[in-house]
Amino acid sequence: MIRVLLAQFPLETHSRGMIVVAHYLRDAGMEVVLLGNCTTDQIIKSAIEEDADIVGISTYCGGELVLGKALLEGAKKADIDRRVGFLIGGVIPQGNVPKLKEIGFAGVFLTATRNEIVDCIKGVVSGHKIGA
Repeated sequence: MIRVLLAQFPLETHSRGMIVVAHYLRDAGMEVVLLGNCTTDQIIKSAIEEDADIVGISTYCGGELVLGKALLEGAKKADIDRRVGFLIGGVIPQGNVPKLKEIGFAGVFLTATRNEIVDCIKGVVSGHKIGA
């Protein structure tokens, strides 16, 4: 079973999108760990403890480039960047999408259907397991 950890960066106050995505993933047969607001270090620690396949970040208040970069640098330092896929979604300026992909996010969602999110996760997990 695919294990997905969902979190938000510390100052985020909007959780509806993350909760909706959690329901999508559970309906698709995935196990979801819903963290809520966390620092990047807390997210990495939880990803390791929970043996997550995917870490999904929900953001609406900005800072995705700085915090996203810190998160992925933390994943590399913890040596989980090759076995855990990182996705991000929410209110993100279109111009930041290529930058987020460049720093290592496997998926960036400004809008997406349930199937697009589920298919992306399955593809990322499948690719990580092949390369592991």
